[in-house]
Amino acid sequence: MSLLQNPYFVVPLVAWAIAQTAKVIIDSVLLHRLSVRRLATAGGMPSSHSALVVSLTTIIGRMQGIQSPLFALALIFSSVVMYDATGVRRAAGQQAMILNRLLDDLFIAHRGIHQVRLRELLGHTPIEVIAGALLGVVIGLGLWR
Repeated sequence: MSLLQNPYFVVPLVAWAIAQTAKVIIDSVLLHRLSVRRLATAGGMPSSHSALVVSLTTIIGRMQGIQSPLFALALIFSSVVMYDATGVRRAAGQQAMILNRLLDDLFIAHRGIHQVRLRELLGHTPIEVIAGALLGVVIGLGLWR
């Protein structure tokens, strides 16, 4: 069996690609210009990390059964990824935003200082994670027969 025939690879890959494409479309509509850069950045609606891990968990549950050890492992893995996206990574993004504001204020006072801005969009809001998870369930239930 080739990798492209493996549902445990293909289904999460498709879910991730749909989530990333949705981010480009949503950002492009909101910004009124094409936002292809969004394909390579973290954060945003929907969470592609959540879509990927939940679709993997869903396809494992469909094919191996929800009583299987592999499903339990995937479910725990998905929970950790989604918790991290809304917790640790989101907090790091908020801290980066505050630090960037402090640096901006410092630059205004001292023009000779040069500092690279920190990435602010690292994590997800709970709604972005839920949307990604729902996308993952839909793709995991409907893609592979």
